[in-house]
Amino acid sequence: MTYGAAEALRLLVERGETLAVAESLTGGLVAAELVSVPGASKAFRGSVTAYASELKHKLLAVDEGLLAARGPVHPDVALQMASGVRDALGADWGIATTGVAGPEPQDGQPVGTVFVALAGPTESETDSSPLARNFAGSRKVLELRLNGDRAEIRRESVRSVLGLLTEELVGGHSGERTGNGRAQDTEQNGGY
Repeated sequence: MTYGAAEALRLLVERGETLAVAESLTGGLVAAELVSVPGASKAFRGSVTAYASELKHKLLAVDEGLLAARGPVHPDVALQMASGVRDALGADWGIATTGVAGPEPQDGQPVGTVFVALAGPTESETDSSPLARNFAGSRKVLELRLNGDRAEIRRESVRSVLGLLTEELVGGHSGERTGNGRAQDTEQNGGY
């Protein structure tokens, strides 16, 4: 099932939780999708578009050594972006996108390689209301191998990161795919 911004925001509002977004290859498209929904401000705190690796480090606290060793298109970078924006903007949830939209490969990664990630509340941050769930510090990343042109890769990245968040909010089904059939992805939870 494909989930969009409206469903993610509805679930966040229902739970009384907030969201922050860190974007690289999507360049603000996730935030634009969220704010296109009336009432988004009830749950959406803001976003950071950190296209340059230097900004990923300075604004989102992505490890400088990791960026130097692995480049910006890496699952750990995506996870650190999600955690970093969550902390920087004071949100319950952080989601992030990083990848290669093309037209050329980047840092040895082929066009269409994308990582989307989320970082959620820790056990001590959840409350006892019936709507709250104990996510015990949810951290997930999906590796996507997307086909299409630059615009299609970016649009599918938006759908995938919003789908990842929504699936986690409705119960987190490990190993299930997000997005549509064009995405060939592998969820990587071990050690992340």
